[in-house]
Amino acid sequence: MLASMSSLQLSLAGIGALTLGAVVVYNYWTSRKNEPRQADPQIEPVASTPDTLPEASAQTEPILTDDFSSLPQPDRKPQLDALIDVIATIEVDHPVSGDAALAALPVTRRVGTKPFHVEGCSDLSGEWEALVAGRRYSAFQAGVQLANRVGALNNIEFSEFVVKTQAFADAVGGAANFSDMLEEVARARELDQFASAHDAQLSFTLCASASAWSPGYIQQHAARLGFVAGVIPGRMVLPAAVAGLPPILSLTFDTQAAMADDPALSAIRECSLSLDVPQIAREDQPFGRLREVARLLAEHMDGVVTDGNGQMLGEDVLDQIANDLHQLYDALDARELSAGTPQARRLFS
Repeated sequence: MLASMSSLQLSLAGIGALTLGAVVVYNYWTSRKNEPRQADPQIEPVASTPDTLPEASAQTEPILTDDFSSLPQPDRKPQLDALIDVIATIEVDHPVSGDAALAALPVTRRVGTKPFHVEGCSDLSGEWEALVAGRRYSAFQAGVQLANRVGALNNIEFSEFVVKTQAFADAVGGAANFSDMLEEVARARELDQFASAHDAQLSFTLCASASAWSPGYIQQHAARLGFVAGVIPGRMVLPAAVAGLPPILSLTFDTQAAMADDPALSAIRECSLSLDVPQIAREDQPFGRLREVARLLAEHMDGVVTDGNGQMLGEDVLDQIANDLHQLYDALDARELSAGTPQARRLFS
């Protein structure tokens, strides 16, 4: 009887040990499964600023940097354009130095919610340009933007524009000439209506299918496709081919996760890919890049692409978006506000 009990106890103890071991192994497996995926420490990015979207590979990864000094620089052109600005001319009896003109500018370069600019007509070239010290100017023009994403220029803003322009004209010994306020405000409302009907900011959401992602995991996969770190934690951008122009695409994820004491422990289940359509030239094929980036990230990170409401984005939906964008681009072109032009970037800002 004692021998039988001893055997039973040994059997129960063995079963208990096996059960405990199975629980430990299961808990370890579950814990590992739920850990956010980490970046591969063996993959080192190399410097790259591709003009076209590269396939994900260790050979095409760019280094995470904001140094775009090697990229081509944008052309320096006058900002004011009668298409989107109210422009007041300022006549002077004799040329004025750039130093004096700069000193006469108002402290703030905004009128209400609209940008305010002053340009000078170079005494040497006869061309309009942004004010520069050491130059001399035979005339000036001041302008305020008719509309932006905040809305249209209103009567109060127009009056403030007149006050600031007149103060500048008095300081340089000039005479300012203004257009009719009611006509300009009406023009601003019409432009604002057009802009509101032809604005587009696209955003895709990339959701983890299984395990969550760590910030480093997201950054590494995005870097392979040409993205670089943005100024704000949790933001990366696909830079334009010309320095100083808006990024073609942006990728964002939880800022708090990116700023955590140990980001590797932060679990992220979704990130967003965005395209500001009027800011990027049609020729850069930004939607095609957005579509391809979303596909590659979903494929390599084990995720799915959805809209803001969590609905899966199939090829038919993406094709329809592409068709709608072609029509939008055509409308902007017809209005001489083609996507990616300085005028369009200012209007849709």
